[in-house]
Amino acid sequence: MPHARRLQSLKDLMQARDIDALLVTHPANRFYLSGFELHDGQCNESSGCLLIRSNGPDWLLTDARFTEEARRHWPGEHVHVYGAPRVEKIAAFVRSLGVTELWVEIHAMCAQMYLELGGMLNLCQAPRLVEELRTVKDEAELARLKASCELNHRVYDALRPQLVPGVTEREVAWMLEQEFRSRGAESLSFAPIVGFGPNGALPHATPGDARLAAQTPVLIDMGGRLDGYCSDQTRTWWIGDRPTDEFRRTLELVQEAQSRAIVRVAPGVSTDELHATAKEFFARHGVAEHFTHSLGHGIGLETHEAPGVGPVRPTVLAPGMVITVEPGLYYPEWGGVRWEHMIVVTEDGYEVL
Repeated sequence: MPHARRLQSLKDLMQARDIDALLVTHPANRFYLSGFELHDGQCNESSGCLLIRSNGPDWLLTDARFTEEARRHWPGEHVHVYGAPRVEKIAAFVRSLGVTELWVEIHAMCAQMYLELGGMLNLCQAPRLVEELRTVKDEAELARLKASCELNHRVYDALRPQLVPGVTEREVAWMLEQEFRSRGAESLSFAPIVGFGPNGALPHATPGDARLAAQTPVLIDMGGRLDGYCSDQTRTWWIGDRPTDEFRRTLELVQEAQSRAIVRVAPGVSTDELHATAKEFFARHGVAEHFTHSLGHGIGLETHEAPGVGPVRPTVLAPGMVITVEPGLYYPEWGGVRWEHMIVVTEDGYEVL
């Protein structure tokens, strides 16, 4: 089973770093290791956590609402149901196991829980060990990501004819959500981005009541979650038969920058090199200041996950990593253009999904 294999890989990392006990609180990490609960409602709520020991045994900690669900994914004798107050009960259980030093995922724990838990236990800040494992996808994960991306393509095919003058951004967002749901997605990967005309200059535009004009650019960024795995693709089109010269040139520049970055994808290449390839291309054409974000990001159980594809915290690519490549140029006067592909790093290069 993949969860047992993943747990052992995590234990190997923990032993190499002399970590005896790790509290896994990040929902996607918890799901990756156990199959239990991909999402939590909000920052100060939780459906549970995993207590992983480098030499076992391991525990799934949860509350009474999730007891039966937890036992579907974890051996019942190692499911611990805590009561209220939650943090105090977790601390008491950890102490009962003789744990003297607890490593925690500080990037996935609200400040209140960290402070409360730290008042009762000796806490250490854990490196992102589970994320390190999640960065490289296995064959089953790659198959799910490919299926999720294929679904995204089908939704775009269904949506494109519905982009007619008079429709609003909100209506388009609702159309694409219905298409995803009706075709098997359990949810959207993220709130869709739909920008007509100048609204397309907002990289994360919120769909509003703007109506589609007869001759205008449209930027749509959307994704669905299928079998737990996300898709994420952006497309920009001109609606009508008279695209402006500025739109044509911008689209050509964006797609050329994307192509130049994609052909560099290969094991051993650093992600900041990909970003620099696009940025330098834009700079040679005098438009670099209109490229306002990183080139892309990793994708899997979460829409945005490691590795980042930008100038900050670069990662050396390895086979099995999945990233997006999505350069964009944005002009408040008339709109923006972004074009996005999902890319798998292969043994000898890349595959565009």
